[in-house]
Amino acid sequence: MTGTTESVRPGWVDDELFPFESRFLDIDGHTVHYLDEGSGPTLLFLHGNPTWSFLWRDVIRDLRADFRCVALDYPGFGLSRPKAGYRFLPEEHAGVVTGFVDALGLDAVTLVGQDWGGVIGLAVAQRRPGVFDRLVLANTWAWPVNGILHFEAFGRIVGGPAVRFLVRRFNLLVDAFIPTGHRRRKPTAAEMTHYSKALDTPERRQASAVLPGRVLASRDFFAEVETGLADIADLPTLIVWGDADIAFRAQERERLEATFSDHTTVIVEGAGTYVESDAPEEFVAAVREWAAATNGQG
Repeated sequence: MTGTTESVRPGWVDDELFPFESRFLDIDGHTVHYLDEGSGPTLLFLHGNPTWSFLWRDVIRDLRADFRCVALDYPGFGLSRPKAGYRFLPEEHAGVVTGFVDALGLDAVTLVGQDWGGVIGLAVAQRRPGVFDRLVLANTWAWPVNGILHFEAFGRIVGGPAVRFLVRRFNLLVDAFIPTGHRRRKPTAAEMTHYSKALDTPERRQASAVLPGRVLASRDFFAEVETGLADIADLPTLIVWGDADIAFRAQERERLEATFSDHTTVIVEGAGTYVESDAPEEFVAAVREWAAATNGQG
């Protein structure tokens, strides 16, 4: 079941820092918060962990002049509320995003996915053939990483019970990931507040606590996405890569480049995991130039 739902944007959201209309939609019992700004070719922005649609604010503020910019928060993130029993698994998030795409009747969509948003979005693109016609992938991946020491260590340590406790108790991921994921600039105190307030109780922080362990535990989901890549590998693809990211390395970028035959790569030197927030002007320029070159709105 889907439909519009009434909800109130919390007072801590700064209208100048986040100058968009907050909309809410019921997707299978979840209250999903989203933005729908501007008009033109549709860009669907999907965030990672522990962020929300706020991550894309600078990019959307600029691109909405020429594009329809749609961005949602997964249940448990940002201003979205999950229904009872939701486990915050990436495969569940992919189901919610698929329902969201259906509910809005989106078509001719360019996926813009970062971190978890990349792999979740690619799963949705595979489930809705013909709905997505272009891809923008920023510091992400799309295959199982079990057995790769870099990811095994992350999944076992950050996804382990001790760190999960710290995440729920102290909002550890926000305090650690947001600053280290910005290498070109330092997030402001106001920005940090918007990330911490979105996950302001132990219950709210469960969503961000779950995902690190799923890097390994959701192997079947990643294998399914990897298998489905052949069906979308010919879509025009822009890869925007912050090369100072400590999570996703050159190896991951090169594998994406090998997967998507019609790709353009823009490396943003010195930028971190959250390249769209770390270097928004360069991210916007990359999207505009590539969209114009691939017969999209420039």
